[in-house]
Amino acid sequence: MASMRRSGSNRCRYRRANPASMPLLTVEHLQKSYNGTPAVHDVSFTVEGGEVFGLLGPNGAGKSTTMSMIAGLLHPDGGEIRFDAAESAERGGDSRYLLGFVPQDLAVYPDLTVAENLKFFGSLYRLSGDELRGRVDAALDRVGLTDRSVSLARTLSGGMKRRLNFAAALLHHPKLLILDEPTVGVDPQSRAHLMDCVRDVAAGGMSVIYASHYMEEVEAICHRAAILDHGRVLACDTIEGLLNRVESRIDVVPAAAIGKAKSRVAEYGRCVDEGGEERILIETGGGESELNVAERLTHVLQILVEEQIPVASVATRSANLERLFLDLTGRGLRD
Repeated sequence: MASMRRSGSNRCRYRRANPASMPLLTVEHLQKSYNGTPAVHDVSFTVEGGEVFGLLGPNGAGKSTTMSMIAGLLHPDGGEIRFDAAESAERGGDSRYLLGFVPQDLAVYPDLTVAENLKFFGSLYRLSGDELRGRVDAALDRVGLTDRSVSLARTLSGGMKRRLNFAAALLHHPKLLILDEPTVGVDPQSRAHLMDCVRDVAAGGMSVIYASHYMEEVEAICHRAAILDHGRVLACDTIEGLLNRVESRIDVVPAAAIGKAKSRVAEYGRCVDEGGEERILIETGGGESELNVAERLTHVLQILVEEQIPVASVATRSANLERLFLDLTGRGLRD
């Protein structure tokens, strides 16, 4: 992978970075099209050692294509993918041995036992004997499948198969773990366990690319994230930095039409129509103190009382990635 090149002016290069201070992974201006339709366009980001980096986007955003190119399963049309030289050298100069890839589609053999699946995948990384047995036992313990080691993979639940997929990617102790929608279709217990596993491996120094359309997961476990849509990066920052782009707000929902009171209310909040429902939004961005926000809310409620407009509800909406995502990508339905 370190020397793959594509001829022409729009070639993609896979190479090892030279400076010791380089991130574990650097992706620059990555491009990929299918039949002339761009799937990934000018995607750039870095992943540091021990970092959980999120790729957030809807189905078809380009997440899987991006990760498949990083893993060497797809050849990019253009751009560059660099791995840290020192880390790559530890694996004999082959960057593929730095990576553990957990695809969205289950990659287990149904007629092998859980342990046999792991032994097979471990052998692909030249593991054998006591070393292989020890790593299989450790991986089973990490994902909570020790008591199912002799069960055929076909007998496992969907969540257990996801955990087995995860375990297979850990056997060769990768430096970078790539997870493509790892919690799709799993039960809540398996989902929580997988997220705990991600936290644990990152705490041990492993880097993780975590691709998901579940925004609450990315917000909960990632240090930084990129929001993708239609193959483009719309935003890339720390989770805190992304959340700072969204204002918290207080929603006041009147139980009757605001009517002529709208001009009075507008001095303290914004009157909007969301889903056919009239709302008064009191936004709390810009470093405004909680006291000022409370004062504006008091004024709004006082106006509604004076105008004899009943209030259906008052609710605080905190900043979250879902609101930012909808702001960036729009609220229209997707096919």
